[in-house]
Amino acid sequence: MTKAETKAGGGQAMSMPQGSAAEVKTAMASFLNEFSGFRAGIDTKFQQTEERLNMLDRKMMTHKRPALSTGAETTTPHKKAFEDYLRCGDDDGLRALTLEGKALSTAVAGDGGYLVDPQTSDTIQSVLKSSASIRAVANVVNVEATTYDVLVDHTDIGSGWASETGSVSETDTPQIERISIALHELSALPKASQRLLDDSAFDIDAWLANRIADKFARAEASAFVSGDGVDKPKGFLTHPSVANGAWAWGSLGYVPSGADGEFAAVDAADAIVDLVYSLGAQYRANATFAMNSKTAGAVRKMKDADGRFLWSDGLAAGEPARLMGYPVLIAEDMPDIASDATAIAFGDFEAGYTVAERPDLRILRDPFSAKPHVLFYVTKRVGGDVSDFAAIKLLKFAVS
Repeated sequence: MTKAETKAGGGQAMSMPQGSAAEVKTAMASFLNEFSGFRAGIDTKFQQTEERLNMLDRKMMTHKRPALSTGAETTTPHKKAFEDYLRCGDDDGLRALTLEGKALSTAVAGDGGYLVDPQTSDTIQSVLKSSASIRAVANVVNVEATTYDVLVDHTDIGSGWASETGSVSETDTPQIERISIALHELSALPKASQRLLDDSAFDIDAWLANRIADKFARAEASAFVSGDGVDKPKGFLTHPSVANGAWAWGSLGYVPSGADGEFAAVDAADAIVDLVYSLGAQYRANATFAMNSKTAGAVRKMKDADGRFLWSDGLAAGEPARLMGYPVLIAEDMPDIASDATAIAFGDFEAGYTVAERPDLRILRDPFSAKPHVLFYVTKRVGGDVSDFAAIKLLKFAVS
């Protein structure tokens, strides 16, 4: 056999029939298709399993602790640190917040205590505003200084008529009055036993806010009416009162009731009418009566000439009673009806009386002075005084 024949024979032996090659390709393609489908199924099942696991994790995270403890998750860092300070005197949290710059206004000098957290402070302020005090109708301003100055222009610019060619003469210049309201320190000293503070169910913030608000509200209400201005606000009744016909700046005008220590026996309601119209028209639109409950009991029996009561109760919940159409503030610190007593005030207190205060409260924890109790020395700074003497008039129970 020649080499050519041998080579040809060898080549024929190594060749593969065309039918067999086609079958192999078909089988390989089928295998690849089945493998791709199997892989897609595995991926789908894996994704579904992962989604079920994620959902289970979320449910476990939701129910892994009782509902009572969820409040701790929403507690702000300052509130938690402040509560630790109140309960056990631990001020590390407050100091850390100060050093980190997260609450620079929370810390005070070492022995001066700490500022009350904003939530408690807001609670106290809301109680003070809603209490039966002149604060409820006065002008309340927040200041950072030790005094607050009110500038009042209580005179008028001069004027005159002039002809086309006539000369114009110089007129009077208005005078500006400066009233300086000093801020005084108001303090409260509630106490609690350490065992009570250790009780985690005891809401110390609410307790402290209620005790402070009650103390401050009563002290302020008295000072805004009759305070002498010495280490406390000056009340509007502390200023001199003169007959309204002789009124001058620096005093409050009054109208007499017509009888000594009581209303006049005849036409008693005339004194109320005279009081209303002794006030300037520019103040009457925003005017309010102020009297205590005993005086209100006497006034609400009054009738006009046609037999109609001057007093009318509020038509809606929370709406004040009205006297001759004007709201009535029941301020228990107003004096009772007595000889020469100015037991009823009427005026625009928002214009006539200003309360100036610092917006922060300071608290110092003292566990040593009253063992086994813990004292909480709480202070704020507040002042008040008449800012417009023409805006308030008084009813004096006297003949003249």
